[in-house]
Amino acid sequence: MAEPLTEELLEELLDAPRIDAFIEGHEFDALSLADYLQQLLKEKGLTRAGVVRMANLNETFGYQIFTGARNPSRNKVLQIAFAMALSLRETNRALRAAGVSSLNPHSRRDAVIIFCLDRSCSLQKVNEELFRFGEETVC
Repeated sequence: MAEPLTEELLEELLDAPRIDAFIEGHEFDALSLADYLQQLLKEKGLTRAGVVRMANLNETFGYQIFTGARNPSRNKVLQIAFAMALSLRETNRALRAAGVSSLNPHSRRDAVIIFCLDRSCSLQKVNEELFRFGEETVC
């Protein structure tokens, strides 16, 4: 089941007659980033080593992210998202689990990243597009 969009969820919350009914009727992001990444690896049939390599991460640092021993920066989570070919929703959920800001289409840099996620671009391609627009690359 797809997660509702933030706007839809907010509208439902504000229309709820009681907060109890809203809270009981929803599942909230309780997974840690490490748990969420493990879930995604299994769902997508990927290996941690393959993702770390495709994400262009240091092997030790990547392993520590996947085990929860290290908290990655927003850019490191984005590197992983592109390496795993995550959807926008999956990427935003991973960003929230990491305790960093979700992608925002009002930001030019984030708009480029969202566009590239939607089109299943490679990490190299998103970096090329960000560079082309004079924005900070993901890695």
